[in-house]
Amino acid sequence: MAPELSSNWKKLQAQIKAESTTSSTAKKRKTGSETEAKEGSVKRRKVVNNTTRVKISKKEPTKKLPRDSKLFTSKPASSKPQMGAAQSLPLNAPKTSISPSLALWAEDNGISSEALAEAYGLGSKDTSMLTAAAVHPNQGLAPDIEVGKYVAVDCEMVGVGEGGNESALARVSIVDFHGRQVYDSFVRPKERVMDWRTRVSGVSPRDMKTARTFEEVQAAVAELLKGRILVGHDVRHDLAALLLEHPSKMIRDTARFSGFRKYGHGPKPALRVLAKEILDVEIQSGQHSSIEDARVAMLLFRRYKPGFDVEHANKFGTEAPL
Repeated sequence: MAPELSSNWKKLQAQIKAESTTSSTAKKRKTGSETEAKEGSVKRRKVVNNTTRVKISKKEPTKKLPRDSKLFTSKPASSKPQMGAAQSLPLNAPKTSISPSLALWAEDNGISSEALAEAYGLGSKDTSMLTAAAVHPNQGLAPDIEVGKYVAVDCEMVGVGEGGNESALARVSIVDFHGRQVYDSFVRPKERVMDWRTRVSGVSPRDMKTARTFEEVQAAVAELLKGRILVGHDVRHDLAALLLEHPSKMIRDTARFSGFRKYGHGPKPALRVLAKEILDVEIQSGQHSSIEDARVAMLLFRRYKPGFDVEHANKFGTEAPL
């Protein structure tokens, strides 16, 4: 049985219907030569470290609509960019626009801009951001990017300890709601690396020449996660590698989402399986890319966001952030 919609969603649907009816009625009333003349001229518009674990404090979410929602503009969809584009791009431009009055109503009623976009069917269903968005390895914090409410994280590990069987953090990648790179850094392990796991991690000794210290990366990531909803696949392992904590109600884990259980052959499905079955893309066929894996996790979350919201509301109550 489908979960009952929240009162905010019912209000949103009623508002959408009301605006649609008002717009339709107004158009019918436009008659006569004067109206026709006007209409003719209108344009169509895992983890070894001795550093102290850091607990991330929760900030009160702002009610201001984030700029990355792009709800007030409508741009024609462009052809799919080729691999290696010079600049990262958001997902496909919406096919329609949302009126400022409806966007303000949603804000006043605590409905996120992303949820509003989902209600209007503006969320992209393609996977173009996996190949269109630029990747800048070890860039650190990306310049001139305004981070929104949601971020996705993924980490790569190398082997330390006897036989290289223990895991130590070697790379961290964070992307925003649109898959744009927000942060990427190689991390210098504190212990001697016994197994670089390059065939899987993609990390090699030469990457350590410009790698940042664990403490520097940990502090930067902790700051980025404050007050934001964290998306990831089995994200607790990533947080453990960073020795960070994040409020459970602020996490959306694609490995634990009930809607994906049917794709698993054990307690949780693999990210590469979800990517193939749901997004129809191949990942992790060779060396892993933490940027790519973070983008896949965000795409999976975007596509099933209403289901994630309902599941978290049922678990944490209506006060849980959307």
